[in-house]
Amino acid sequence: MKKSWIAFLTMVFCVVFISPGWAAYKIGFVASITGPASWLGEPEKNTALMLREWINAASGIRGVPIEIVIEDSKGMEADAVLATKKLIERDNVLVVIGSSTTGESMAMVPICEQVETLMISMAAALSIVTPDDEMKRMEASKKPWLEVPKKQRYWIFKVAPSDASAVEKIYIYCQAKKIKRVAIITVSAGFGVEGRRQLKRLAPKYGIEIVADELYGPKDTDMTAQLTKIKASPAQAVINWSVGPTQVIVTKNWSDLGMRGKIPLIQSHGFGNKSNIKLAGGAAEGVITPLGRVLYAEKVDPKNPQKPVIMKYKTEYEKRFKSDVSTFGGHAYDAIMMVADALKAVGADKKGIRDYLETKIRNWPGTGGIYNMSPTDHTGFGADGFEMMEVVHGEWEFAK
Repeated sequence: MKKSWIAFLTMVFCVVFISPGWAAYKIGFVASITGPASWLGEPEKNTALMLREWINAASGIRGVPIEIVIEDSKGMEADAVLATKKLIERDNVLVVIGSSTTGESMAMVPICEQVETLMISMAAALSIVTPDDEMKRMEASKKPWLEVPKKQRYWIFKVAPSDASAVEKIYIYCQAKKIKRVAIITVSAGFGVEGRRQLKRLAPKYGIEIVADELYGPKDTDMTAQLTKIKASPAQAVINWSVGPTQVIVTKNWSDLGMRGKIPLIQSHGFGNKSNIKLAGGAAEGVITPLGRVLYAEKVDPKNPQKPVIMKYKTEYEKRFKSDVSTFGGHAYDAIMMVADALKAVGADKKGIRDYLETKIRNWPGTGGIYNMSPTDHTGFGADGFEMMEVVHGEWEFAK
């Protein structure tokens, strides 16, 4: 009887004093589940639900379940802000993961910084984790293309590869193909603005000349005029930087203008969803893009430490949700599993979780790459997380 009473008191102690929110480790999760960026947020939400089930089925963390409080930002910065405030002020979460897009993430940053709550973005821009003054220092340098961040936002991390890393992978490919003159066409929204920033900053490093620089709006439905100008330029390739429906529109316009086989189309890593190929139809044939390995897991070298991670995630996700895995759901996987590892090590300690990510995520295989976080790198991997892939007969193949 005495032993049973002691066991009961021990259980109560664990629930009350170890777990946040009295009964579970609370993780906030903001994603663009509906709205214009739903094709990003939907697989992220699905992944969060699947991982919550996995972790809790394995007795949670330290015997305590996790609760992932999911909020829909609808792809809107204002909604992302409201969701972040709710999660921190009312739900008392330990960590905020989100959101799906650069614009939303940038809007969430000052809130999390002000209240000293760890935020892990699932979006790409280098500026999410790099302070404004540091970005300006890099760009003001006499050789900005050689600069890398020397400091990061203390409470902000991200798991999506940086736009700068994707640009470098593309430019390395261009060098190998002896492409020296490129045209860029970018969307005038957060992701495109930051991508254009890096395309222009890094071009000199790789001996690339930008001979045309065209813009379009996030709601535009025809980019024929911009691509016609590019077709008349001396560009040897065209690089499109956007995400979502506009990528498909550019692809169709490029094909309709007869540019295939003459001026290759290189898409940003935002093309990493097989639905883009399906939506573009035959127009996507020949499109080249830097992609993370989760999209072609079966083709990855068995010796790569990512192989077992991405194969398990891809297999289980596609079995459960009856849809193709995407790069973006993978971002949710990496963020949640990093937090889970931190909770195992330090428990419900906000600063401890932050410090764990910065100092203990070393040679950590995720869906996005092999992560190595540090005080000067809150993304943890670079161009090595990508392979240049080409659409061939509706499938991803290694670009030749």
